[in-house]
Amino acid sequence: MSDTPASSTAESPAGSSPAHSDSLEVIRKFAETYAQRTGTYFCSDPGVTAVVLAGLAKHKDELGGALCPCRHYEDKQAEVSQAFWNCPCVPMRERKECHCMLFLTEDNAFRCDQQTISLDEVKALTAS
Repeated sequence: MSDTPASSTAESPAGSSPAHSDSLEVIRKFAETYAQRTGTYFCSDPGVTAVVLAGLAKHKDELGGALCPCRHYEDKQAEVSQAFWNCPCVPMRERKECHCMLFLTEDNAFRCDQQTISLDEVKALTAS
């Protein structure tokens, strides 16, 4: 018999842990609010949006901050503490430049007309 509580062995949608699922919802809501507040839009490929949101949630869980998932870091923990690449990163806040293509300006050819994405859609797009 295992010492592991039964609740921790339950499967979560998209193979994520319950904690990751909670963080994913927090990040998803943040992204929607931020896009609406800044007049930016998600990528025309919803898979890009979903993968970036999942990466941000994973970093939030593992590192304690929503570090940009689209960059390479020698020391992720140090980067989180410096906050430059924590979402929304400094280039996004200062110039509306999102390397991840999560927040796109109206003139960007890759943007769609959406500023929302459902949690179910994110999970479905990141399940594979």
